[in-house]
Amino acid sequence: MKNLIFLLFILHGFSLFAQNKLTAEQMKLESQRIKLRKEIKQINSLLFENKRKKNTTISDVEDIQLRISVRKQLIKVNNQQANLLDNLINVNQRNIDQFRNELKEIKNEYALILQKSYKSKSMQNRLMFIFSSDNFLQAYKRLDYLKQYNSYRKKQAIKIKNQTLNLQELNKEMILKKNIKKSLVEENRNISKNLIAEQLEQENLLKSLKNKTKNFQKEISQKQALASLIDSKIEKLIREAIALSNKEAGEKVSNFFSLTPETKILAENFKSNKGQLPWPVIKGVVIQNYGTQTHPIVKTTKIKSSGISIATESNIKARVVFEGEVMSILSFKNSNPTVLIKHGNYITAYKNLSKVYVKKGQKVDSKEVLGEIFTNKDTGKTILQFSVFNGMKPENPAFWLLQ
Repeated sequence: MKNLIFLLFILHGFSLFAQNKLTAEQMKLESQRIKLRKEIKQINSLLFENKRKKNTTISDVEDIQLRISVRKQLIKVNNQQANLLDNLINVNQRNIDQFRNELKEIKNEYALILQKSYKSKSMQNRLMFIFSSDNFLQAYKRLDYLKQYNSYRKKQAIKIKNQTLNLQELNKEMILKKNIKKSLVEENRNISKNLIAEQLEQENLLKSLKNKTKNFQKEISQKQALASLIDSKIEKLIREAIALSNKEAGEKVSNFFSLTPETKILAENFKSNKGQLPWPVIKGVVIQNYGTQTHPIVKTTKIKSSGISIATESNIKARVVFEGEVMSILSFKNSNPTVLIKHGNYITAYKNLSKVYVKKGQKVDSKEVLGEIFTNKDTGKTILQFSVFNGMKPENPAFWLLQ
């Protein structure tokens, strides 16, 4: 019996652990779902509501591809949630069955207690039970037994009440989970309808652009050439600034700044805020990720980005993600201004500005406005390109910003 009780205890503990794990995973997926739904809403408002150009361009197809990609992610997350809910519903059902069996046993025990209590309910029978004792010790034990018996009966009544309430709560929880699952399935059905319509729209756009593929490859190459030119200029500025700091400190040339005690603390503070930095815009959605990747439409072409591209609303201002000093303001032919902010050994870059509100050498605080982001008059798009450098090395900004 002891082994059986121990085994039941272990199984119950394992069941609770599994349920808690599933619930934590469910919360994580729900967070992802909310984020993806918000992202789709932002994509619609930032990329589709303000379209100005009537002629179809590769950019239009890219925008649709982005929305399709996010919708597919949302469908995947919803399916994962639905599967987890199935597991939780099964756990709930097992708990309900267990509670019902326990409740049935408790009620049967309670019924027997009531029958015995009814037979000996009179005070005369109880007194006779005590006074018929052979000695005082036996009489005392019988009196104590009656007290314990009465207390046990009350406890069983309370246990029945609590078990019934637990059963009711589990049933409510079961109904709630089933309704959530039903809504997820319905949402996926609606998303799939939109997805099919968007894929068809994308196919039609691609057909209309079929004869322009070479032009698109040329356009992409030109954009990449300009981006590479800006990156090489930024790299040169950083290299020169590092060399100057090392020279002034009398140290050997390296890929990192020679830091003062003050800037060393600044760099450590910046590093400790990895994953917690505010976005360089109040509202925005990432439309191009960091690193080398296949172009979403022209699959034969590779694109490379030293940062991320964030679409935002027109007239939105770019803001500093962490306190620091304006290291440089870069601007040359065929490109919009770029501002570099130094945070000890780290540098953040804000590209594609139309107006700059800061000066070189100026101290800036977190969330301080740097300037206005450029809005393309033809497409109506406002896009900020944001990068993070650790000395000479570019890093993925998505790992630094608060998600």
